[in-house]
Amino acid sequence: MVNRPVLEKNILVALKHNPVVALLGPRQCGKTTLARIIAGKTKCEYFDLEDPADLNRLSAPKFALERLSGLIIIDEVQRKPELFEILRVLVDRPTADRPAADARFLLLGSASFHLVRKVSESLAGRVAFVEMGGFNLKEIEYDNFLRLWLRGAFPRSFLAENSDLSFQWRSNFIKTFLERDIPQLGITIPAQTLRRFWAMVAHFHGQLWNAAEFARSLGSSEGTARRYLDLLSGTYVIRQLQPWYGNLRKRQVKSPKLYIRDSGLLHALLSIESLPGLQRHPKYGASWEGFALEQVLEAIKPQEAYFWATHAGAELDLLIFRKGKCIGFEFKCSDAPAITKSMRVALEDLNLDKIWIIYPGTKSYILHQQVEVISIRDLEIFFEDL
Repeated sequence: MVNRPVLEKNILVALKHNPVVALLGPRQCGKTTLARIIAGKTKCEYFDLEDPADLNRLSAPKFALERLSGLIIIDEVQRKPELFEILRVLVDRPTADRPAADARFLLLGSASFHLVRKVSESLAGRVAFVEMGGFNLKEIEYDNFLRLWLRGAFPRSFLAENSDLSFQWRSNFIKTFLERDIPQLGITIPAQTLRRFWAMVAHFHGQLWNAAEFARSLGSSEGTARRYLDLLSGTYVIRQLQPWYGNLRKRQVKSPKLYIRDSGLLHALLSIESLPGLQRHPKYGASWEGFALEQVLEAIKPQEAYFWATHAGAELDLLIFRKGKCIGFEFKCSDAPAITKSMRVALEDLNLDKIWIIYPGTKSYILHQQVEVISIRDLEIFFEDL
């Protein structure tokens, strides 16, 4: 068991100030485990909508829920979207009509693009969203970063007894996700077609989205390729990192970059089973870029994140704006990263306060008054003031 105190605190704070909290994240990332830990510390009613008995209990949802008080957890809530209108009625009841202790609802769901829209439409002003992924470096200790990088952040993959079992779990996850989870959302795309698209994204990991190229490879329209991309982005398995472009006298890239969000799933899609296999693979550097990107975003939690690139070749892997500062990040899988021409161009054109280069080495050091190299092991120390 890996404790996740920061997430638990965020959920409890959100429940204190909102009648409904939606905990969102990919399947198997630990939402149910965390919710049951919270349930064990307070008065709670738990409904798992993948359990036929609990589904039957909510066949008349208003009658079942209106008499309950305290914390009410509804897992896999996307399976019963009609609940959202009922919840709006319940949380808007006059105080005199409520149970002695006001009810608080914790909703667990896996499909953001369906769930967020439906919850937002029905519960606007009444709901807070908390996003949850797999393990991060702070939770599993920074010295374990190689294991996290290779196996990915899903708890069962990371905690597997050996690398073979971890790889097998991830392969089964991909198969189940495509053959069971996607159809349960009412999506009828053939599993084989969607897997082919997902594998294509893995080979384009860290590169620009090119709808025409994907459409040609799939033998489909650009609109269809875009629909597949949005589907996998909405279910938390692909990240589209948007470009930042300003009023510069340069042609700037305006297409998003694609990443498989979990490095373990990326490696499974690329048939990479071991660290030596990863080190020999052409996507070695791109894999590090995606892994380090996710760890930085998890550590800082910026409201918005971008990359920046020009058609002349200058590029910055990650750009965030925080507390009045403009900060750039580069992710280098090398022994001794150095300042590049792209970094100098980015410092000047974007008026950056700082560039941090994240690498897998053991020492952090200063290259320039505005450029520092940071070991992945030291992320927490450097990000404390952000």
